[in-house]
Amino acid sequence: MPTIEIHDAADPRVEEYTRLTDVRLRTRYEPEHGLYMAESSTVIRRAVAAGHRPRSFLMAPRWLADMTEVTTAFPEAPVFVADEALLEQVTGFHLHRGALAAMHRPPLPAARDLLAGARRVAVLEDVVDHTNVGAMFRSAAGLGVDAVLVTPRCADPLYRRSVRVSMGTVFQVPWTRIEEWPAGMDELRGAGFTVAALALADDAVTLDELASSPPERLALVLGTEGHGLAPTTVAAADVVVRIPMTGGVDSLNVAAASAVAFWATRV
Repeated sequence: MPTIEIHDAADPRVEEYTRLTDVRLRTRYEPEHGLYMAESSTVIRRAVAAGHRPRSFLMAPRWLADMTEVTTAFPEAPVFVADEALLEQVTGFHLHRGALAAMHRPPLPAARDLLAGARRVAVLEDVVDHTNVGAMFRSAAGLGVDAVLVTPRCADPLYRRSVRVSMGTVFQVPWTRIEEWPAGMDELRGAGFTVAALALADDAVTLDELASSPPERLALVLGTEGHGLAPTTVAAADVVVRIPMTGGVDSLNVAAASAVAFWATRV
């Protein structure tokens, strides 16, 4: 499809891209309309490589040549072009990472299908900060986690900020939502996983101890910012694990803790 020049921020053809604030994205577009936003040429390429389909593209003229390989592969997706000042009016932020694409949101797989071939998975319990979710997916991709499961109240991994912080690795690591939690632990155990909750508890073993003799199939459960895992989750886990700390520090940010745990238990 030929490029379409946009000269008015109120042009209805780019209505999906207007005022991409956190609240607007959460309440209007994602995921109810089957849409997510991919921001930057790198992220768009990774989304396409993972089999995701763009609905449309939005970019400044200077990015057209760089994105030609992607845009021509989807002739049904219009390519909207506007100068950078107008792009900022449309989106509500300075678009300096190349391009935006409105992407069709793929259906989520069943948890049992993800678990079937996995040896090590991460469970994100109610992690509500999109930056943390993106960072955790990037660590999962870089440190060989086979799949990620997110609980019903966890932030959306395909939210624009999560995708951006992950550098598009949310498209590399298979993931899905668990419909019920902590009842979902039964499905993990049924698939042969040992459920390890990362939490501060008197009976917790150290991460070094877990890593020295890891179970064949391991599910690492990491909790929300501030309060950590729910007491019911800790009580239901097969083992509670803590990261040894020094300097009077008792815990790490959940994204940092996930990276440490993924590295220590890598196979």
